[in-house]
Amino acid sequence: MITHIDHIVLTVADIEATVTFFKRVLQMQDSTFAKGRRALHFGNQKINLQTLGMEARNRAAVGSGDLCLITDWPLAQVIEHLCAQAVDLLEGPVTKSGAQGAITSVYFNDLDDNLIEVSTYS
Repeated sequence: MITHIDHIVLTVADIEATVTFFKRVLQMQDSTFAKGRRALHFGNQKINLQTLGMEARNRAAVGSGDLCLITDWPLAQVIEHLCAQAVDLLEGPVTKSGAQGAITSVYFNDLDDNLIEVSTYS
């Protein structure tokens, strides 16, 4: 029935600050759509951004996100890049379970305290 995730939505305090952070730290691309809404893109994936109360049917709180992102960089290079961007690592590298098997991950928080996991498959 379900084949894949089309997009996810993060509720953030400041959309433009979030765009800047994700572009700088995770090298994502940004776009504007549907009456000025903002999104982040990587590969075939999209993260839509909203502020608290922007979407009445969404009850998510700022900082309630928890994302696992797969990288094609070696994890040592990811760690080096994150350190160069002054991102504090919370944990890792550690072995975890991904959707397709074992992954090795590092964790950090974005500007809103969403938990970001960057991982590689073995």
